[in-house]
Amino acid sequence: MASATKRACDACHRRKVRCNGQQSCGNCSQAGLACTYDAIPQKKGPKGSRAKVISELRLKEHQKRADHRRQDSMYNYGSPTSSPSSPTSSGLLTQELIDGCTEFYFAQLYPTMPIMQNEQLWALVAEIDTSMEAYCLLCSFCAFMLIQPGIEGQPMKPLIGSCSRTSIGRRLIDEALRKRKSHDYIENPSVDAVVTSFFLFGCFFGLDKHNTAWFHLREATTLAQIMGMQDEKTYTIGTRIAMMNMRRLFWLLFVTERAYALQKHRPLSLHATINLPSVAEDPSKPIAGFIHLVNLYRPFDDTFVGLWNKSRTDCSTLWLAHLQTRLSQALPAVLGGTETQAADLRTSQHWLRTIVWQLSITNNFLSSTSPDSSMTFGYPIEIAKDLVAVTSQLSQRSMEVHGVGLIEKLFDVACTLIDVMSCVPLESQHFSVGPQDYLNHLVHLISTLRGGRSRYLPLLITKISDTLPPHMAASITQPMVPIKVEQSPEIPILQHQDSSETHSSNTSSPYSTPPFLHYYPLS
Repeated sequence: MASATKRACDACHRRKVRCNGQQSCGNCSQAGLACTYDAIPQKKGPKGSRAKVISELRLKEHQKRADHRRQDSMYNYGSPTSSPSSPTSSGLLTQELIDGCTEFYFAQLYPTMPIMQNEQLWALVAEIDTSMEAYCLLCSFCAFMLIQPGIEGQPMKPLIGSCSRTSIGRRLIDEALRKRKSHDYIENPSVDAVVTSFFLFGCFFGLDKHNTAWFHLREATTLAQIMGMQDEKTYTIGTRIAMMNMRRLFWLLFVTERAYALQKHRPLSLHATINLPSVAEDPSKPIAGFIHLVNLYRPFDDTFVGLWNKSRTDCSTLWLAHLQTRLSQALPAVLGGTETQAADLRTSQHWLRTIVWQLSITNNFLSSTSPDSSMTFGYPIEIAKDLVAVTSQLSQRSMEVHGVGLIEKLFDVACTLIDVMSCVPLESQHFSVGPQDYLNHLVHLISTLRGGRSRYLPLLITKISDTLPPHMAASITQPMVPIKVEQSPEIPILQHQDSSETHSSNTSSPYSTPPFLHYYPLS
């Protein structure tokens, strides 16, 4: 007859669950934890969250294994720190690097790409030595964070040594792609596989490799469809947190695909076939801004993208004017959330207004006498004025975290403004701010944002020189000081927050665009 269990194992005792006293016990076997009886029994304390406890236990085990590997490497010079079959044999993905990238993600990019939670990342870290999928996801996750210009201000230098962020990011991309070949993530896709493909898309978008970026974005949307993410019934199976993250992932792909389709004239594969995430599903991390972002892009369906890509012609003045009205009213007067969210939302809004205007002029729907300003030739001047009013109130850092996606949107608005200035008679304005001042501000802004000076500023200066009269072009291409355009006091850019929250969103770190593109395309 078996003797009665006198004590629980360390993990069961920590989690406050019943233990069968075996080696290894059933609970530890199921959770994938080491079953030990090393702890000295102590008095019982208050009960805590079991889900949080198991994540902490897994993370501690990972850290313990990492410590053992470091100690072994001290006495076995030249030998690998893990077995050849271990995913982490390259040594690229350190705990310190993961921690730094995680901090950046939750501080800056989470509001616009809220697809990963702290507990999920802890679980991935705990599985990094045994799960190829977890390892590939973390490689792509860290690579994406390192490639974002906004991470420059983070304390990353000690973590990456003398190498540049981009070079480490490229090595992590290569590592993820190489390791990914060893398992079949296509025939049996998972949410982790979809997220990995999404982050790879963001990496190649940031590196200006758009054919490869498009491949991985389409890979992500295809895997999502294989899993049935486009079907509401899929979200009735699984834990609440898992279904919450998967629903958000679908809508992030939805937004990212539309932003990229408009930027690069690509077709769509996802449609608004499931319910939106709930604002109240996680009170500790509000996602109202993310839902605003989804609603900004929802009108851009197969009909609009087909017209944009010239695969269809059934367009009307009334339909486009209605779309402009819808965009102008898409965001509330006061945005809650962080400054980085406001930067993404407001910039995307004015960029989308520019896109609709470009489709209007392509179809010869504009008139200088139209009572609707959005259907006139000078409407981009109004858009530029609104965009300058917004960006003049934003910190540089709040825009930089969105990467080149946001800069490309600023570039598009500026180029459209240049075209309008070259052909629309401009009223003489000796004492007020006008189109030339708006363009000056946008040129200055693009030149100061990381990633803008080297890639977009030369193109913009060339367009100014080739399009505008010499005297006007010369005044714009000279060093300038950004202007301030007063915004209506009834429409503040962002609801005031306490100083601690504002400091966090501005000075530490995103997705956020998404997107990403910020996405973000990752803007």
